[in-house]
Amino acid sequence: MSCILGIVTVFCAPLPVEAKASKAAANAKPVTDGTSDPAIPYAVTLTPTKQADLDAAIAASSQLKSLQTSHTVGAYALAGRIRSDYDRVNSALESQGYYAGSVKISVKAGARTVDGKDPSLPDILKALGKNQKVAITISATIGPRFSLGNVALTTPPQEAPAASVPAPTPTTPTATAPAMKDPTAKAPAAKVAAKTSSGKASSDGKSVPTPPPAAAVAATSEQAIAQAQPVSLLPEERKAFGLSSGQPAVAADVLAAQNSLLNQLQEEGYATASVSTPLAYLKPQTHTLDIVFRVNRGPKVVIGPISMTGLAHTKQRYLMNRLELKEGELYRPSRIEAARQDLASTGVFASVQVRNAPPIITLPPSRTLMPGILQAMPIEFGFKEAKRRTLSAEIGYSTDLGGRVGVSWTHHNLLGNAEQLRLTALITGLGGSAQQGLGYDVYADFMKPDFLSKGQNLSVRLEGIRQLLYSYHQTAIIGRAGLNRHVGKYWNVSGGVMGEQEQIQQFGDTRSYFIIAAPLNATFDNTQLSNPIDPATHGVRASLSVTPSESLESGSSFFTLLSAQVSTYFDLKHLGISRPGRSVIAVRGIVGSVQGASTYQIPPDQRLYAGGPATVRGFRYQGVGPQYGKTKYGIGGTSMDAGSVEFRQRLPMNLGFAGFVDAGQVGTGSRPGQGTLRVGYGGGVRYFTPIGPIRVDVALPMNRPAYGDKWELYFGLGETF
Repeated sequence: MSCILGIVTVFCAPLPVEAKASKAAANAKPVTDGTSDPAIPYAVTLTPTKQADLDAAIAASSQLKSLQTSHTVGAYALAGRIRSDYDRVNSALESQGYYAGSVKISVKAGARTVDGKDPSLPDILKALGKNQKVAITISATIGPRFSLGNVALTTPPQEAPAASVPAPTPTTPTATAPAMKDPTAKAPAAKVAAKTSSGKASSDGKSVPTPPPAAAVAATSEQAIAQAQPVSLLPEERKAFGLSSGQPAVAADVLAAQNSLLNQLQEEGYATASVSTPLAYLKPQTHTLDIVFRVNRGPKVVIGPISMTGLAHTKQRYLMNRLELKEGELYRPSRIEAARQDLASTGVFASVQVRNAPPIITLPPSRTLMPGILQAMPIEFGFKEAKRRTLSAEIGYSTDLGGRVGVSWTHHNLLGNAEQLRLTALITGLGGSAQQGLGYDVYADFMKPDFLSKGQNLSVRLEGIRQLLYSYHQTAIIGRAGLNRHVGKYWNVSGGVMGEQEQIQQFGDTRSYFIIAAPLNATFDNTQLSNPIDPATHGVRASLSVTPSESLESGSSFFTLLSAQVSTYFDLKHLGISRPGRSVIAVRGIVGSVQGASTYQIPPDQRLYAGGPATVRGFRYQGVGPQYGKTKYGIGGTSMDAGSVEFRQRLPMNLGFAGFVDAGQVGTGSRPGQGTLRVGYGGGVRYFTPIGPIRVDVALPMNRPAYGDKWELYFGLGETF
């Protein structure tokens, strides 16, 4: 007999039709049988087969099971649902290779137990008393498991040649993907015909299946093979295909092989390649299933002309310069998808789509990058631009720094090249044990991507700041400009220049400083989080900063600020005591040093301090280190080191908690490890939102200094590190 293999072995109906039928079943609504029969409650029991994959497939395929609580129906509709489950459960058996199995459904209605195919079942159900529950038991006898017999690949038969069908776009799954994921498709009753991959191209470049002539359908696998020429696979194609005689005849594996082979052919440049839905031929005597694929490579092509549509405010020249694809290179869907994702990462588009734009054209030899390949597939990118302007608010609070509140206005595409301009105004110092009054922080940020080179960004900031800390009062105007470049997969490096004109009052002494600096930074991050606010569960984050600086007023001095920070995350799933991402230990270490000048030779805001969520929780901001006399005023130092250990636990209902211990010290020498070690500890709760966790922590000092705070409260978005 002949058949078509879907997620289950399916006879004679094309896979797309089955996928639609399955989707309709999944979206089923309450059924009425045209009478006033009341809905009959029922409970379904699935007799285990002792094979987890098969039991899961049966449970997913049974409408009786999936609809028993949400879509109860009357007597006649329930009887129909029971009858339909025979085919659906049998299809689940076949999907796992059990083609000689059988299904039994018994229905206990009141005192009677009848077979689900009993013609009198509707009347028995109708005679039940009000709200009397029905017990339904589904049992499957699996029989022997079939294996793959002859696995053949041929060209399409001559009487039904496969038309050149443009490949799906890299962002769209192939036509069989829905069926591969749907174990509930129902097998039609007929068992004779089969479908090939013949089709014609529609106006949008996608294939429209057309039924083959009757002559194209073979009754046996031997006849199907004889209809066409055999296809030989290259080693990489054979590896991608992966099917071989003797392995279990599991439908998902067969369809995965179809997709994998098609993807491999397209990666080799065969943009219009097609691999048919497999023809499957049962051989009950040997408990095997023969499989025949029709394979059509089509022409090998390169990338043709690249067009872009949907651009209103973004300059096409900028996108073309950024584009990683080049006309004339070998057609590869993975390269096309990578280029799409790169354009989407500019941040100015709500969506970016890409598709083939047939017909295939012929390039002159001078325009191809692949000698001997002149046929080319045009590519079209379609864009939907996002809103160019956004307005956001910022709010935060801790007991040491008090509250901060402000707004930001951002233009995301200022000059048409994805330039970003952000204007921010914040009011700071709203209370807080480390503050002596209100301050402000006003700044303008400008970022130009791909400055002079792709992946290299120019950033410029002009900032005005005033803060009245217990350590010092500062009023400053700061300007900085720099370049940031992504290097490799995990590294970022940046460098720039900074100028700062400031006035600082400390311990009754007011001085002005003009500082010129050249900060150099390198960061490493392999936590692989798309949203930096999301809590990391693995990997390492590290940063290293070197900032040569010159202070030109109130005594000239040259000094260099050195700092390094590393944090790592360990998921307790590796110990087998937690589910992935639920229980995590986070560890952080920080060291800093000032070289070339003593504490009082550098401006107060350039000295090193500790205390607060960035270093040692439980101590107010700048509350760890040398103090001025017996007061709460921090002097700052020229060395600093701190470390943290934190346990994070996810709970149900988007909740979580954390416990931590921090320690750190600040010294007056240039070598870290000096000063009085301060230790803080505490814990907090988390509420996980789509944009990140909301964090509330309480920390206490273990060895509180004179005039130190007894406890600290921290509120914010995202984890501390």
